[in-house]
Amino acid sequence: MEAINEKTFQIGPLNVHLVESQTYKTNTLVLHMKAPLKQETVTKRALLPSILQSASEDYPSRQQVRSALDELYGATLQADVGKKGENQLISFRMDVANEKFLKADTPLLKEALSMLASIVLRPKLEDGAFASEVVNAEKRTLKQRLASVYDDKMRYANKRLTEEMCAEEPYGLFVYGKEEEVDEIDPSSLYEYYKQVLKKDKLDLYVVGDVDEDTLKTLLLETMTFPERDNNNQETAQEPTKPAIKEPGREVIEEQDIQQGKLHLGYRTNVTYRDDNYFALQVFNGLFGGSSHSKLFLNVREKESLAYYASSRVESHKGLMMVMSGIEPAKYDRAVDIIHKQMEDMKNGEFTDQELDQTKAVLKNQLLETMDVPRGLVELSYHNELTGVDRPLHKWFEAVDNVTKEDVTQVANQIELDTIYFLKGKEA
Repeated sequence: MEAINEKTFQIGPLNVHLVESQTYKTNTLVLHMKAPLKQETVTKRALLPSILQSASEDYPSRQQVRSALDELYGATLQADVGKKGENQLISFRMDVANEKFLKADTPLLKEALSMLASIVLRPKLEDGAFASEVVNAEKRTLKQRLASVYDDKMRYANKRLTEEMCAEEPYGLFVYGKEEEVDEIDPSSLYEYYKQVLKKDKLDLYVVGDVDEDTLKTLLLETMTFPERDNNNQETAQEPTKPAIKEPGREVIEEQDIQQGKLHLGYRTNVTYRDDNYFALQVFNGLFGGSSHSKLFLNVREKESLAYYASSRVESHKGLMMVMSGIEPAKYDRAVDIIHKQMEDMKNGEFTDQELDQTKAVLKNQLLETMDVPRGLVELSYHNELTGVDRPLHKWFEAVDNVTKEDVTQVANQIELDTIYFLKGKEA
């Protein structure tokens, strides 16, 4: 694969990553604002992006924000909060047409950057605080969002497994905070926290498209002016905690009025993106439960007919793996036994060279599909920024190819079962 041309430079506190590409007819802007996950700020932080996106000094209402985007030839803007390891990210994503492909003379990139700066840096205020009307509306939306997790039983089971498994770790915090804390947030205290975010967060702006570096530097100097910072008062990177497993395979069983049981297992992989055997873990996951030819899919779902679905996924920055399955409650013991058997088979190297090659091919195809989309490219590139590891994207394919059967079995034997969570129906 050809090398991806990523250039980095600094504009004030803003780390800028320019990925020059003539592949796309749009320019994609992604701003990540990173801070450690903390109990005292997780809910406030979850509320911030929606408030900022709703209105600004220059666009005082949602309608005016939408109108401004329409005038930029249908540009799009999304804001959200996410979790990477034990860090909580506020992210703004904007897509705008590249003016090079339009007959109009509108400087779309400059106007898009100006609008992004307005949303992030010049919020709508009243009496020296966030506008109460905006805050109250977004508090209602956040509470609805938190309540909706209960109705999505797969997501709910994942949330509960994480809370149980990481009860004493920052990762156990839900990225959208706690519903009971939302009402306590007022416009003034939230605005004070927002000012600290601007001064302390690690800021990374990705620009993907057919953009000249000098032009981008000039535009950023004109538009994105962040507050002065005290370099001795910055948020430090949150290293993932690695507690000892007190009770391996601890079972947590919860009852609700549901038909299909949710059986989710949490493992400690003891491997993160920083580690040399990271790609061996990715191949392991593909063989174990991350693909349609995996052991979990073929044996738990297809062969034994124990599950409506069965898969696994890896958290790259915390060192966790979650197995997710939907089962009939009466099949709980059998399903757990079969899942354990698949893990033992992986640790014993009971998979063929053909399965190994097939998994590598699937992984590389998934990487290509992700890199083919600007936001996917940013997502992959940000792994390096999060960890301080210099691992160029074009070398990922070679790293996958170089994984051996011994590498996979070695990484499998590092994986430890932590917690089993089962959500079952009351009648069961």
